[in-house]
Amino acid sequence: MTTLAFDDDGVDVVYEGTEFRLERDLVEEAIGKPYPDVTDHEVLKIVAEHPDLAGEPRRVGDILD
Repeated sequence: MTTLAFDDDGVDVVYEGTEFRLERDLVEEAIGKPYPDVTDHEVLKIVAEHPDLAGEPRRVGDILD
């Protein structure tokens, strides 16, 4: 299971029991768009080999509002 916790500066990730942080700049560079426009599904795709993409994707900007 993968857990994502977004804040203004990046994402705290727990992936298969390992905790790490993806900084905002890294997420923007990896996905190629501004951080508020990135979706949770896009972040999951860069973290996990076979992500569970259940539900509708949510923009980081909407999550942080």
